[in-house]
Amino acid sequence: MPPVLDPSLLTSHDSGRAARWWIGIDGGGTSTRAVVADAHGHVLGRGEAGASALGQGAEQAWRHIAEAIDRANVPGLMLQDCAIGLGLSGTGVPAQLRAFVAADPGVARFSLVTDGLVALLGAHGGQPGALLISGTGSVAEALLPDGSRRMVGGWGWQIGDEGSGAWLGQQAMKLAQAAYDSRAAAGPLVQAVWRQTGATREAMLGFCAQAGQGGYASLAPLVFDHEESDAAAGALLTQAAGALDALAAALHPTLPLALAGSIALRLAPRLSPALQSRRVEPQGEPVIGALWLIQQQEMNNA
Repeated sequence: MPPVLDPSLLTSHDSGRAARWWIGIDGGGTSTRAVVADAHGHVLGRGEAGASALGQGAEQAWRHIAEAIDRANVPGLMLQDCAIGLGLSGTGVPAQLRAFVAADPGVARFSLVTDGLVALLGAHGGQPGALLISGTGSVAEALLPDGSRRMVGGWGWQIGDEGSGAWLGQQAMKLAQAAYDSRAAAGPLVQAVWRQTGATREAMLGFCAQAGQGGYASLAPLVFDHEESDAAAGALLTQAAGALDALAAALHPTLPLALAGSIALRLAPRLSPALQSRRVEPQGEPVIGALWLIQQQEMNNA
């Protein structure tokens, strides 16, 4: 049997009305994905809409959730008849979480957790396991046998998220700046960065002033593109893989580990033998983890 999730991980609301449809939602800073199922667990449709990260506003989040559900094209579906499992980014900020709950448009009930937790639930089918995520950002999460969660990393691109796309881009920019100062060689990676951002001090400073997480992550593909032609690029990828190894080792030493995110998957061959020995393929995507979440809550409350 899957472990019962620690209640402290959940934010739930129940109107007391019966639900006709069960919905999983996976929402972040770029998009929102929905999967709709009936009471027997049969998937009836899928839809996608814009961002529903709580940091971008509660009203937007609910609007895009509703749009994603509507685009699943399930005849007769109405929000007030839905039980929704939600995995959304930004739930760790109390004010954002309270605003989202207050903006509930009147669904039958919902259970909300982080987007990382639904990815973890999907990857291991609700069973104990670990997930190492590296895309634009990086974090490692585990569901332990007692139903509790452990998280390592995920401190944000400004100061952490080592081994992520944003981190790789920042390191590439640092190298380009050092080369401009004649503190490093202007190899193929630096030349590629200069072509994308500009090769003057003013251009690089301007890029850094407005880049943000996504802007730095846009430089990460350049590091992979030049790993064979530039030793500096290869060294950055080795450092990134080492950072991900450290996240996984600190998270849990033995639980089966799935990888998620484009950077983690591209760095997979560079990860340590100890990590590789624990690696398993994800069983399902995050939105299926969100659907599993609400189905389990319904079963536990029956």
